[in-house]
Amino acid sequence: MSEKQEEINETFAKVQGFWERFQKPFLVVIAVIVIGGGGWYGYNEYILKPKEEKAADAIFKAQQYFSLDSSNLVLNGDGQNRGVLSIINNFGGTKAANLAHYYAGVSYLKLGDFNNAVKHLKDFSTDAKQIQLLAYGCLGDAYSELNKKEEAINSYKKAAVAFDKDESNSAEYLYRAALLEETTGKTKEALELFKELKEKFPKTEKGFQADKYIYRLSIEKNSSVN
Repeated sequence: MSEKQEEINETFAKVQGFWERFQKPFLVVIAVIVIGGGGWYGYNEYILKPKEEKAADAIFKAQQYFSLDSSNLVLNGDGQNRGVLSIINNFGGTKAANLAHYYAGVSYLKLGDFNNAVKHLKDFSTDAKQIQLLAYGCLGDAYSELNKKEEAINSYKKAAVAFDKDESNSAEYLYRAALLEETTGKTKEALELFKELKEKFPKTEKGFQADKYIYRLSIEKNSSVN
């Protein structure tokens, strides 16, 4: 046997030994990947998807009550149909349960239960920018009612930039943020927000009103300097 052939045989023996030692763990890893992928597919197809469908069916009646401003029925149901609180508890992790937090937050806000309004609105988020705008705005209202002015101002500011194509609501929440800044003694910040309101949304009702606040705060600012 030539020296070259001996080297080849020796190399092959090393490779074979390596494979014998590690083929079992290697196959286990492959199995985990395959089964894991199949498990994820199965979870989505046979657990998550049916859960989403059941949750969507369950929230339908609550949505109707929400459109009718029937806040108690939205929250607790009517005895035959679930309310959003039940949907949150039973269908957690679904899109419907996420939306249920919005309905719950707004309903609690209308009922004057501001702590629960904050709790649910904070748990809600969506890529639908116009709805997110309203959620931030309602959250600001709830904080304002609780006299948590800084939190309210921050929520109103978020609402004002969430979907600025909705000029009316964006202007409204920027206006509320500016007013609250003024009530906390932050006249400089309030003035800047009113100027932003005038610049961004000049054709809205609040945009038209901004001038008088800008004028008054500018005079107060100059008076305090003098």
